[in-house]
Amino acid sequence: MSGGCAGTLTRIVVVDDHTLFREGLREILEAEKEFVVVGEAGSHADAVRVAGETQPDVALLDVGLPDSGAAETVRRILDVAPATRVIMVSVYDEPRTVQELLACGVRGYLLKSVGRQDLLSAVRSVLADDERIVLSVSRASMAQVHAVSAPAGLLSAREREVMTLVAQGMTNGQAASRLSITEGTVKHHLRNIFGKLGATSRLDAVNKAISASLIDPRDQVPRSGRG
Repeated sequence: MSGGCAGTLTRIVVVDDHTLFREGLREILEAEKEFVVVGEAGSHADAVRVAGETQPDVALLDVGLPDSGAAETVRRILDVAPATRVIMVSVYDEPRTVQELLACGVRGYLLKSVGRQDLLSAVRSVLADDERIVLSVSRASMAQVHAVSAPAGLLSAREREVMTLVAQGMTNGQAASRLSITEGTVKHHLRNIFGKLGATSRLDAVNKAISASLIDPRDQVPRSGRG
C-alpha cells in the first residue's frame, strides 16, 4: 500500500468546484509530512482525467460537482484508478446519497464541517485498513444509513459465501483458501458488502447481514476483540 510504507508519501487528489476550498484542503494535507497533493480538479471530466494520470492513493471528492452525478464520478474514477480510496466531502448528508455512494465503493463520507484532525484521521484510517469505511455525518443520517433493511437479493451468492465465512471468524486469507479465490478478491467482496449494507466494520457487516436474513445467525461465533 503506497501510503503505508516508511518514507513513501501518500498521493492525494483533491476534487471540488470551489478553488478556495481546494486550496484549503491542499494546505491542510501538505502540512502533514506524509501527504502530497498530486492533482486538483473542479469538474467530473477533470477529476477522471487527473485520477487516471496520477493514480492517487486517495481522492477527496466533492459530492456536488456541476457536470455529473457523484455516483458516476466515483465509478469512473475507480475504473481508471481502481486502487484509489475515494472519500466524499459534502455539505449534505442525505441518507440515500450516502448509501448510494457506499454501494459504489467509496471509503468515506465526511461533512465539510468536520475539523482538520477528523479529516486527517479519515484519510489515515482508510489507508491503514483495506476494509474500513469512515462516516462523519449527522446522528440522524447515520441512524438511517445503519438501519438499512437489505432484501435477500442485495448480496450476490459469492458475497453471501464470504459473509458466512467472516461470521464464522475466518480471516481474509482463510476465506480465500476455502473459496479458492485470492485474498484480494475477498477484500474486494467485503468492500462491496460494506457499501451495500452501510457497514463500517466486519462485525457490523455480520450483524446487518444476520438482521436482514442474508446469512444464518447460527454461523456467527463469539469474537474476542476483533472488529
